[in-house]
Amino acid sequence: MIRCLIVDDEPFAREELADILEDAGDIEVIGQCSNAVEALQAIHRDKPDLVFLDIQMPRITGMEMIAMLDPDNMPRVVFVTAYDEYAIKAFENHAFDYLLKPVDEQRLAKTLDKLRKDLRPRDMTMLAPETLEVLPCYSGTRLKVVPIRDVEYVFSDLGGIHVVTAQCKVHTQMTLKLMEEKTPLVRCHRQYLLMPAAISEIILQDTGALAITHSGAKVPVSRRYLKSLKQLFGYQ
Repeated sequence: MIRCLIVDDEPFAREELADILEDAGDIEVIGQCSNAVEALQAIHRDKPDLVFLDIQMPRITGMEMIAMLDPDNMPRVVFVTAYDEYAIKAFENHAFDYLLKPVDEQRLAKTLDKLRKDLRPRDMTMLAPETLEVLPCYSGTRLKVVPIRDVEYVFSDLGGIHVVTAQCKVHTQMTLKLMEEKTPLVRCHRQYLLMPAAISEIILQDTGALAITHSGAKVPVSRRYLKSLKQLFGYQ
């Protein structure tokens, strides 16, 4: 069975696609998500083989969501779009499949035939934005979208990945590596990323340093990363 996830902010569109997929025989719809934050959690938790992804969603678009996925563990993605024929041709040129809303059953059947022949993830770098402006986060049962500009630092521990702003601390499914590559956050410690704009001062210590943020938080800076951090501010 091909395990798939449907991501669309329109309930009717999700249900319509799920109903059609039931008739395919070898497709199991393991979940439906109404936004990118829910979808990222579901992908991390359930590891679907295939994701049907709407492009036009509020706050975090389908394109932005792609940039938030770990490229080494990315499921196969089929875009669901209401774009006109010119935009669709652009997707075709990049060798990614799509479904045009409302979903046509014969067109979907062709998509599924392609997927059955080759379920390997495809390189989505050409479609994904190079940088992220928001982070998908959660706190308990509450889903949050945190603007990058509000983040002071991010760290990992046994409890997961934590995103800290001046106002709150929340969790994210994104990895430190991916955030280091896609945001202005810089590595200051094996378990910490730090926003340079959030630094108020750096206190040098024998074993490294402490970065003090504008809100007064203390972030460890290991000796390994101290030189590169100082160079950001013009120090050698």
